[in-house]
Parts: sequence; structure tokens; C-alpha cells
Amino acid sequence: MSNRVLDWITARKAVRTSGWRRTDALARGALGGVGLVAGGVLLHRVDLVLVGAPLLLGTVVALAVPPGRVPEVRAGRLPRAVETGDSGPLTVQVEADPGVEVMAVRLPAPDARGPGPVHLLPSAPGYATRLRWDAWGEGVDVRPDHLAASRDALLISGPVTGPEGRRTVLPTAEPVRPGPLPPRAAGLVGVHRARRPGEGTEHRAVRPFQPGDRVRRVDWRATLRAGAATGLPLGTPHVREHHAEADADLLLAVDSRVDVGREIAEWSTPADGVAVRPGGSLDTAVRAAVALAAGYLRQGDRVGLIDIGRPQLGLSPGVGRRQLLRLRHQLVACSRSAGWAPRPVLLPRQAPAGSVVIALTPLLDDAVVDCLVRAAHRGVAVVAVDVLPADLVADPDTEWGAVVRRIVLAEHRARAAALRGEGIAVLGWSGPVVVDALRRLRRRR
Repeated sequence: MSNRVLDWITARKAVRTSGWRRTDALARGALGGVGLVAGGVLLHRVDLVLVGAPLLLGTVVALAVPPGRVPEVRAGRLPRAVETGDSGPLTVQVEADPGVEVMAVRLPAPDARGPGPVHLLPSAPGYATRLRWDAWGEGVDVRPDHLAASRDALLISGPVTGPEGRRTVLPTAEPVRPGPLPPRAAGLVGVHRARRPGEGTEHRAVRPFQPGDRVRRVDWRATLRAGAATGLPLGTPHVREHHAEADADLLLAVDSRVDVGREIAEWSTPADGVAVRPGGSLDTAVRAAVALAAGYLRQGDRVGLIDIGRPQLGLSPGVGRRQLLRLRHQLVACSRSAGWAPRPVLLPRQAPAGSVVIALTPLLDDAVVDCLVRAAHRGVAVVAVDVLPADLVADPDTEWGAVVRRIVLAEHRARAAALRGEGIAVLGWSGPVVVDALRRLRRRR
């Protein structure tokens, strides 16, 4: 019996030093029970004893089971990068002694927008939930904040802020059906027909054999026909000449300086719970850039990224699936650093003469128009994709809301007209429309 008492005293000391603290319920149970019992004895009131004795006895019984050490809550491992629309199971593991009766744990929300609501649950080895990532970007989606309570909540530990789990949610890659691009003059191989002859697949002409031609290029049927038609000595070999195939560079210039949605009244306030407004200008620009990059990289072209507001966040042109993954990660980084920059730039080292640039911008200031016009004057083929929401809604809380909307749209139309006057196509975002514009651009060149 003495050993059990010593163990109980040791446990009580451990409680005082392990982060547990008393609650008002303990004070009411202990002081109220002792006071009612003592008052009933002194006043010879049996009713007071009958009320206070269960209260005091319940408090003693609850304290007889010590809560032990402070519970530890850990979230299961999740991948560092996921795709938009993905979902996955999450297990929250709890390590608690038997004296812990109730746990309040902040479990992630199903849409993974922030740490989520608090759930009051019985003490258990763990909880299971499921995450779904519907919005692309980077942020905290798991943070197991928790609070533990002993029997009858006489002692509590916490609340404790859990370690944050950050995730990079990549925008969905839905490739558009690509088309031809103007090839680079310096390109050697690729999928686009060049003007010069070379080792291509598209027929160019039939000509007599010359020193340096490969024997396997000799077309013997054409040799017999051409000898009789041209008067050349019979048996003069003729070769079938093909167009060379060159690669092409596509540069995607994203205007991350502004992120606006349909509601003009919300332009000056950040989006609630997400880094980028769903359906806003930056969201549309990023999704369009990923779709174009996926299509043209699959075709074999070189695709690069330019941040008009922050040139240091650009990505050099590259090819392959790895380039698409790098580009999507870089777009998330651009959105994380998004913010107003007064001087948009499109540097010659980013977009040299002869390159093709698709600028994804809402056209909300004159500086971006000047930037694109200067690039076009340097010989850059520029196509502007307007990502401003088409159905802007005026601010209903002010009498000037409708006037502001008309002014914004009028200035927007003027900027688009200025770009068209410089020979720059201005289009709304649609994959086939942009591809057709690039095809017309190739024909003009």
C-alpha cells in the first residue's frame, strides 16, 4: 500500500512539472466539495453533505488516475509536391497515457485550405482524415494543434501549436493541341520546317547529284525520268532534297504584378485563405502557361518562362518532361512572390530577336504595353493574351462603382488597340485561338 501511495505522489509531482495545469473544474470540485461537506457537518445539514460528498469523491477518483506525460501529436508523412485535384489519406498519431481522456485536435480541412477546424475527440492512438488539394500554390495544409484533458477535464495541457506541414500544389497540366512555330535561325534539329535544305522529312526538290551528297539519297526512279527529260547524260544520278527541320523557342511571359478577379471592390484586398484568387487574372495566366508549355514541350519545342515583374524568377528554355515540372514549380514561386512592380521588363537576354513570346497579362497599366511594344520593335514575335476577367462587377457599396468599371474597361480597350496598332495580336485565353495565332505568325514570317 505504501508503494502505491509513493507512486501516486510521484505521479502528482510529474504532473506539476510536465505542462499540465489545473482548471476551474478542479477548483470547483475540490473546494466546493470540501466546503459543502464541512458546512454540512458544522451546521448539522445532511443535505449539504449529500450534495458535497459525491462532488468531492468524484474529484478524488478522477485525480486517482494521473494523466502522465504531455501527449505528443504527429501528422503522417505526405509528399512535398502534389497535383491540383489530388487527394490522399492523412493519419494523425497521438501518444498519450491512459489518464488522458479527451483530445482536441485541429485536423486539416477537406479542401486543404489552412489548418482546418478543431475536433473534440476521445483519446485514441490516432485519427484518420483525407486531404484534397483543389487550389494550386504553396502554403500550410497540415498543422496538428492540440489540447489534452485528463479525467473530467480537471487538468489540461495546451493548447500546443503543432509543426506546420507545407505543401507545393502544382497547377494541372492540361496540354493544348500545339501547332507550328517560327523556327529559330540557329536551330539544328527539331520538328519545324526550315527554309534551308537538310535532313528533314518534307520533300523540297529533285536535283542532280553533287559532291557531298549521300549515296542513300539517290532516287533511282527519278534518275531515269530526269535523264530523259533534262537531256543530261543517261545515268546521271538525281537526289531527292528535303527541308531541314529546326527547333523553336516559346517564351511564356506571365504578369505576376497584379491578381484581380471579377469583383472590382476586392482588387485592393488579398484573397481569403489562398495565395491566388481562384478564377482571377493570375490564376488564368498560370493555368494557360502550363497548358501551352505542356503542349509544345510534348511536341519537342523549347519552352521558357519570364516573370515580367521580377526577371530573376525566369526560367531558361528547355525541353522534356523535366522542364515542364521545373516550369510548374517556378510558376508557384512566381505566385508566392507576386506583387506590384512599377517597371515591368522584358530584357533582350530573356527574349532575343527572332523568339516568340506569349505575354499573359490583364493589361491594367501602360507600362506593360510599353514593355511589349519595345520587345516587338527588337524583332520579337509577341502575342498578348488578355487574362482580365470578362464580366467585371462594379463595387455596389459606392455610387462611383459603375463609373469606375466603365473607366477601367475603356482604358483596357485603349491599351489593346495600341498593341494591335503595333502589329501585336491581342487575344482572350483559348488554347486553339492562341495556337492559330502562332500558326498565322509563322506564315507571315
